[in-house]
Amino acid sequence: MSVNARTMSDDELFYGHKACPGCGGALVVRQALKVLGKDAVAALPAGCMSATGFNFPQLAFANNAMITPFAATASVLSGIEAGLRAQGIKPDGCTVVGFAGDGGTADIGLQALSGAIDRNDDVLYFCYDNEAYMNTGIQRSSETPFGASTTTTPAGPSHPGCVTGKKDLFAMVAAQGIPYAATASIGYPNDLLKKVEKARDIRGTRFIHVMAPCPVGWGFPSSDTIALGKGIVDCGLWYLAEYEDGRFTLNRDPGRFASVADHLRSQSRYRALTDADIVTIEAHRDQVWQRLRQRCSCESS
Repeated sequence: MSVNARTMSDDELFYGHKACPGCGGALVVRQALKVLGKDAVAALPAGCMSATGFNFPQLAFANNAMITPFAATASVLSGIEAGLRAQGIKPDGCTVVGFAGDGGTADIGLQALSGAIDRNDDVLYFCYDNEAYMNTGIQRSSETPFGASTTTTPAGPSHPGCVTGKKDLFAMVAAQGIPYAATASIGYPNDLLKKVEKARDIRGTRFIHVMAPCPVGWGFPSSDTIALGKGIVDCGLWYLAEYEDGRFTLNRDPGRFASVADHLRSQSRYRALTDADIVTIEAHRDQVWQRLRQRCSCESS
């Protein structure tokens, strides 16, 4: 039976953590482990989830979990998988899984991730993307979108904030011929759970890039996390897609997009955006979607 929000396990494998209220990253870890089960072995680099999940003596993981060096998530996953296999204790139900933020993945961890994909190590890698280095003070990462204010790209009357756009990690890992890659958002939990379940049962390197809004870094009420995770998909600034067997699939095409302006202005990190900036963001969104629709088959609308 397919796992969804109604049928997923009641077992809690990530609980008692010290993450901020409304933390999108914590929801990614919690939901993924419900699908992967208690036999999964998790590794997390220095970041929000290790800082809030490994407060001695209150480990927030009910399954085996460890902290890795910041740059080495995928390398440590490869080592864990090889060690378990060498000892003959890695059954099919024992997923070796990593959870890293956008900075620990798209920036400092990209080399190790690329190496794991190149070797096709049997590991599952999650990037929970909150679009900045949130654990260390909301600094810009290469997944920070244009116009967002961070502590290293502050927005003001004469500066829009971040002047670069998001690195396309999904396309980058697909270009290496990875067995399975997907994008997801906590705003669409059934889509996320379906992709975790699918990735669990595939052998080789798998990668899931999940949009995980951060109330503190984005500047919105903690009760609105799911709404923001849904809204960013509905307005077209994030997409839900898969890559498998050399084929791209677009899981959801909104068709007519919701308001980009309403989505952005609900977050204080975009307080310096002008109407002209929003037009620029919309134009870039349209270019991205034109390329997506050209290379992807569409699963549903």
